[in-house]
Amino acid sequence: MDVYEELVRLRNLGQKCALATIVEVRGSIPSYESAKLLVREDGSMTGTIGGGCVEAEVWNAAREVIETEKPKHLTFNLGQDAAYDNGLICGGQLDVFVEPVLPVPHTFIFGAGHISKSLSKVATLAGFATVVVDNRDTFANRERFPEAAGIHAAEYEEVFPQLNINETSYIIIVTRGHRDDMRVLKPAIATPARYIAMIGSKRKVLNVIRELEKEGIPRAAFERIHAPMGLDIGAISPEEIAISVVAEMIAVRRNAPSNWRALSLSVFADESMRAMLSK
Repeated sequence: MDVYEELVRLRNLGQKCALATIVEVRGSIPSYESAKLLVREDGSMTGTIGGGCVEAEVWNAAREVIETEKPKHLTFNLGQDAAYDNGLICGGQLDVFVEPVLPVPHTFIFGAGHISKSLSKVATLAGFATVVVDNRDTFANRERFPEAAGIHAAEYEEVFPQLNINETSYIIIVTRGHRDDMRVLKPAIATPARYIAMIGSKRKVLNVIRELEKEGIPRAAFERIHAPMGLDIGAISPEEIAISVVAEMIAVRRNAPSNWRALSLSVFADESMRAMLSK
């Protein structure tokens, strides 16, 4: 199997992998400079950098790279350790660069109103492929979203099962009302999406969650929701809101130690809000 073809295939499927390449050779080794090994998320491999203990150590490093999404540089001296007595003692040295290969993250925007127009543009500029979903074809169309990778003008329940939402996906819920928000949030929290955000105040968010709790969904299921969505930069206009949300998405994507926050227990612990809602 060709390493490059498999890399493209995995990327198109939205799956992460790690590519290990011998970038420098000094002396004799059982492989060659530029040899490649591709490691998938499930640990399976294609290609080779020579086998043996070196490849085993590179495989371990590749699994770490997939998890952290950060590259690693490894150096091996094939003559320094008796552990390489399985035929790999060639006396040479080699450097291996292991890099994460990440799929283009997809942002699924539910609702095609004025905020969504700005969200799609800003997210696209930041490297996200956007997919817009709305049940109104007068809103969900190519004229309003020329930059979008995909547009669906149909009912949310009809479209949702067709979307390839995985661990690299971002979901933004900006529909025109609470009921539509619930229609999207319910299947959204059942996905492995990396980021789920919903527009609205804490009061609105808690109202939506309370309604879904009545349907038997446990409160813990909502802890990873980013709501109110976006970084707190005092955003008011649709463009400013879009910037704050995409900034939060970038923080999540890069695992940045920033002030982005999920709904989590901090909102649930707001006793005054809960008391008000219980009246």
